Amino acid sequence: MANQTLDIFIRDALNRGEKRERIAAALAAAGWTQKEIDNALDDYADNDLGLAVPKPRPYVSAREAFLYLVLFMLLGVVAWNLGSLLFALIDTAIADELDQEYGYLFANRETQIRQAIAGLVVGGPLFGWLALHIRKQRRNNPATQRSRVRKWLTYIALIIASFTLVGDAIGLVYSFLAGELSTRLLLKLLVVAILAGGVFAYFIRDAEEGDANDQAS
Repeated sequence: MANQTLDIFIRDALNRGEKRERIAAALAAAGWTQKEIDNALDDYADNDLGLAVPKPRPYVSAREAFLYLVLFMLLGVVAWNLGSLLFALIDTAIADELDQEYGYLFANRETQIRQAIAGLVVGGPLFGWLALHIRKQRRNNPATQRSRVRKWLTYIALIIASFTLVGDAIGLVYSFLAGELSTRLLLKLLVVAILAGGVFAYFIRDAEEGDANDQAS
């Protein structure tokens, strides 16, 4: 949002029927930068009413920040535990003579499986409920599409998922070049790719829907 003094001046000038060019020239002569002037004028829509009609503006809500942060934490819990469970099942199904007795975080395989199932039983339903709750709120109140928190966290998730996919591809190529490409490793890399790809697909769709609503508003 532009400086409050500048915003009030532009609103009052537009309400008096002043042209944008005259307003911009007066502000420039007063010492405001062109960028400040353009940004402030852009907050109001062009119209033939002779009035200052404000455009919808992005906003920050503490409540939405809380909901989205919890959603992202639950997503991490679900993705981590699902990956841990699938890794343990792969290790159990495909034996390796050099395999160690411990798995993720130096826990034995039975403990790893129990922990993963417990995480999914608790985190899965909570994540599903919260995701549906947030989506319902966005359908009922399109203004929530302009939440800055939602946009930032959505693109952060996309960045993390993208780096994970790239890292997975690098690991695959490296293992192939080193001659260490086993069936078990391939399956684990596939698990990582599916999990990261699922997160990426979900949030890229969310980002596209938000951008489409921004353009329509």
